[in-house]
Amino acid sequence: MSEAYDPRLREIAEKACWKAGVTVRKGVYLALAGPSYETPAEIRMARTLGADVVGMSTVPEVIAARQSGLRVLGLSCITNMAAGVLKKPLAHAEVLASTSKVRAALADVLATILQAAAQEATTGPTVSQ
Repeated sequence: MSEAYDPRLREIAEKACWKAGVTVRKGVYLALAGPSYETPAEIRMARTLGADVVGMSTVPEVIAARQSGLRVLGLSCITNMAAGVLKKPLAHAEVLASTSKVRAALADVLATILQAAAQEATTGPTVSQ
């Protein structure tokens, strides 16, 4: 699991994001059990462990996919600040509003990634210049 995410798929995704005008950030994602928002204490723990973001998903799915021999790419849309970061309560409405704002751009990114990955699966990787 030292290389959970496929380097070529990451390259394709970064180019797709650039094309769609989507900002790319790389970091450490920490999965918590959920299905609830994290507590301020869990966020302090995550920071201590070196996490940049937390969520309830992605990590278990990546582990299962890699154990099945699949190539994996992980994309996350960060929708809200973690508990205790801002002096306001967490609200699901904020998550829905954030995802609504990026829905079209993310759909473009995913379509580009899938098209490039499918093309490479049939013809092999293209040389980038």
